[in-house]
Amino acid sequence: MKTGKVKKSFTIRDLPLAERPRERLQRFGAEALSAQEILAVLLGRGVSGESVMVTAQRLLSQFGSLKGIADASVEELSGVKGIGLAKAAQIKAAFELSGRLGSYAETQDKPVVETPEAVAALVRGRLGSKKKEHFLALLLDSRNKLIKIAEISIGSLDASIVHPREVYKEAISASASAVIFVHNHPSGDPTASEDDIRLTRGLVEAGEIIGIEVLDHIIIGDKKHFSLKREGLFGGWQG
Repeated sequence: MKTGKVKKSFTIRDLPLAERPRERLQRFGAEALSAQEILAVLLGRGVSGESVMVTAQRLLSQFGSLKGIADASVEELSGVKGIGLAKAAQIKAAFELSGRLGSYAETQDKPVVETPEAVAALVRGRLGSKKKEHFLALLLDSRNKLIKIAEISIGSLDASIVHPREVYKEAISASASAVIFVHNHPSGDPTASEDDIRLTRGLVEAGEIIGIEVLDHIIIGDKKHFSLKREGLFGGWQG
């Protein structure tokens, strides 16, 4: 009886050294790599007998794009062949770091936040793809210069989750003169709900008592934003 040879699968070691993603990154920089190669570097290795490049391409094919991968849950990612829970967590953490880098502006030259559009540009990278509501507070000095962005809560907004005590504890600790609240609507529609308006007015009243002004509450949707101040739903900055 003839015994056929077992076909060997392609692995990353079959590539010439100079063409492997990690070596290309070291030689040319990360910007020279394709999305597939960057994912391959992030994942580190594929499954037994299969190149990590194949696993990376499978991810892109499954979710359509990098944004599709970023939007996927850990459970959805771990359902792809070659991606277990550990690698799924690595992927989610990498995209979260990228979003924070683009939104926090944690440099010595803090931006001056003067318009709802400036707020939206500052946080959209972090909030735009979230599937849960995230409530942030932009803490500002007396010249509207950003001190820091504080994450207050994750989940549906109500008085038990977004409590003035938690909000203003961060502001007082940072010696902030004013705050701007921001949260996202995962539905994509940024229009303020009655709960949003009620919550905002309660926070404004609390801020008046302790001497910290609420300049606005911005809601981030899909490519649009909603300013409660601009819509006349409470006082705040002018313009």
